[in-house]
Formats: sequence, C-alpha cells, structure tokens
Amino acid sequence: MDRIRFEGHALPCLIGSLPLTDYGEAADWVERFTPEIPLWVQLPRLPGEVITRQFAAGMPGLTVTGERFFIDREGEGFPAALERFYEEVLAIEEGLGDLEGSRFALSPDAAGGFFELERRAAAWERPPLAVKGQIIGPVTFGTSLADGRGRPLFYDPELREAALRLLALRARWQVRRLSALAPRVLLFLDDPAITAFGSSQHIGLGREEIVEGINAVIAAVHREGGLAGVHICANADWTLVFDSEADIVSFDAYSFFDRFVIYAEPIRRFLDRGGGIAWGLIPPLHPGDLERESAASLHARFQEQAGRLCALGVEPARLVAQSLITPACGMGTLSRELAWRGLELTRALSERIRGAPGSGGPPREVAA
Repeated sequence: MDRIRFEGHALPCLIGSLPLTDYGEAADWVERFTPEIPLWVQLPRLPGEVITRQFAAGMPGLTVTGERFFIDREGEGFPAALERFYEEVLAIEEGLGDLEGSRFALSPDAAGGFFELERRAAAWERPPLAVKGQIIGPVTFGTSLADGRGRPLFYDPELREAALRLLALRARWQVRRLSALAPRVLLFLDDPAITAFGSSQHIGLGREEIVEGINAVIAAVHREGGLAGVHICANADWTLVFDSEADIVSFDAYSFFDRFVIYAEPIRRFLDRGGGIAWGLIPPLHPGDLERESAASLHARFQEQAGRLCALGVEPARLVAQSLITPACGMGTLSRELAWRGLELTRALSERIRGAPGSGGPPREVAA
C-alpha cells in the first residue's frame, strides 16, 4: 500500500531559512511566493535560531554558558533530570500527559516563525493545500550536540535515546498544531550530517542506528497524521533514506543529481510506493550560479533530469505529480537580494513545469 497521501504536482516549497530578522517580513515573502504550501520560517541571523540550539531545549542536562551549550551528564543533578524527562515522556506517550504544555513545545523565543505562521493563518480565506514545518534531523542533532567532554550524543546510547524521544515528541507537537491550519502537514527532517556516513569524520556511525533514528522521528510524524520528508543538501548514501519510512526525499538536484540518480532501483521502488521527490533546483549555496541561472535554464535542467528518471520506467505525468520544486538548501546565509531572486526562481520554475505561467494558486487537479 502506498504510504504517501499527498501529491505536490511540482508546486513551489521552501526549505526553511531566510536571511531576514523580522518574522512578519519573512511571512510576507512566503505568502507571496509559496502560498499553496506555506511554512514557518527560520531566521538564523537571530541568536536563538541556530538550528541545534533551536531544538535542544528540554534535553536533560542541557547547560548553556555564553554561546556554548552542551549536555552535562556528569553533573550531580543529571540522574534526577533524566528521570523527570522520562516521566514526562512516558506520561505523554501513554495519553496521561499534556503535550501542548510540555517541554516539547516550541517557544516563541526559539521559533518565532512558527507562531507568526499561526497568526497569519487566522486571516486566511481558505486553507492552503498543505503547510510545512521542519525539525533538525536525528543524526545532525546527535552529532552536533555533545556532552561536557565533547563527545557527540549519537555515540552515547543513553543520550541518543533521550535525544530521539525529544525530537519525536517535538515533531508530534508541531504536526498537531499545524494540522489546525491545513488538511495536510509536511514535516521535513533537516539532516545534512547523514552525508558523513562511511567517512572518517564519524567512523562509529552505523547504518542501523541512522535508519532507526530517522524512523523514530518519522513514526512520530505519522502518528499525528503528517507526512515526513528528509532533506539533505549534499551528496549522501541515499539508501539510508530510501530504506527509511520517509514519504518525501528532498535533495540538491542542482549540484548532486548525477550522484543521486545512480541509486536507480531504490528511486524507482520509492516512486512506485508513492514517495515524493523535492527537487532542489535553485542553487542558493552558490551565489554566482543563482545570479546566472534563469527559469528557462533551470527548466531545461529539470527536463533533462526528469527524463533520466523516466528512463527508469516512471511515467512523466506521475513523476511531476509526485514532485515539489524547492531551493537546494536554506537561504539564510544569502543576501536579501539573492534570497529574493531565489524565491522568484523557485516560483517561476514551478509555473513552467506546471504549464501555468502567472498562476497564483495550485492547479485545478491539485486544488480538487
């Protein structure tokens, strides 16, 4: 049975970050360029929105000293903090605790864009096709947050398990809240550290632990009725994602399509079971490319790449139906001018693919 119940029909969608410092302005940009699938925006130029720190609140033993934050598992109060953490986790998982008022809720200080999206939604005349949220992926979280000795959480079974419980319940909280805004919720796991699998950078990273970690968060998304995407904006062993329960794969099609397409059989199986592909064709990581490319040149690139996937036996119409068009990565490090251009290109490319220049909404078959 197909696990995905959403078809993107090549609509435009964003990854998460913009180079702004005002949530209202960021929401204006989203409403202008991706009204069919709006998202809450991350603003990494604000000190509280560095992605690991943004989602680390609530971890037992979390210690913040200036700009440094880590898990103090050797502190005298850590065992009691861990016990309280699991008491809260188990109460929520058994239906006895309040997820809404728990440590797993996002806060306005850490994720102001989430609450701005909710405020904007109150004025919508009709709900969009879907709304999108994002969360740090378990591998990136577990390798970027460390204990007091600098050992990443992912290599400590006790802390890794606590981190997965934290991310899973934070994902459930997001999907539950966002479900009030639209009939479909997409929650993307932003997990670029998966690219380190098999490298000397993280020798101890095992395939089983990675897939289990991804699936733990995806299961939480599914439990609340959401669809889960996995975003990696670099080259990776994509079987790690195709072997997971992900509904959507989000990749840098601009720079790494040739590395992606070598996974021909896993891609075909993923599409056959209804999986979606978010094509990261707008190149925000390379300002020169962003300045040089046009909607026409990116459309030609998409046609060539789509043709290579169709050669695997995928029908062209089905491939487009199971696609989203996105930037290759977040745009938080760009200038305002280049980020704006990136959004313009995302929208324009989507319209070319859908054959609907100037369209202000989803195609009729999507809206229905």
